[in-house]
Amino acid sequence: MLQIGQPAPDFTLTTTSGETFRLSEQRGRHVVLYFYPKDDTPGCTAEACSFRDQYEDFRDLGAEVVGISSDSEASHQKFTQKHRLPFQLLADTDGKVRKLYEVPRALLGLLPGRVTFVIDKNGIVQYIFNSLSGATDHVSNAKKVLAGLPA
Repeated sequence: MLQIGQPAPDFTLTTTSGETFRLSEQRGRHVVLYFYPKDDTPGCTAEACSFRDQYEDFRDLGAEVVGISSDSEASHQKFTQKHRLPFQLLADTDGKVRKLYEVPRALLGLLPGRVTFVIDKNGIVQYIFNSLSGATDHVSNAKKVLAGLPA
């Protein structure tokens, strides 16, 4: 898997609003990039809503939050609207970005993994957290890491 201190691989995906998202265009601000298994499942909903509820804290720390799963843009749009998510979800339908970031599968390879990366404003990975069960821990851990990074 990708290691702390390495440059975050650049990628381009489509957002819930149909726009193009390029990681390289986020330079100058921190990015919390979280991979999750599936829209509207209990753990993924808890994680997304926790990011939503603390989104302003992330913005105050100079970070953007971005979620990625293999769900379609239409699924992301419904999930975003249903839970009033203020951040973008990206559709990685072919799993290329998940592979690029070497996100492991969970539960004996049956489910896509849940991994969060904190990427600093220079594009360097500063933190990696891999836990399928600790969905909301991804949010609190990312906030702690961001609080220790230079603005």
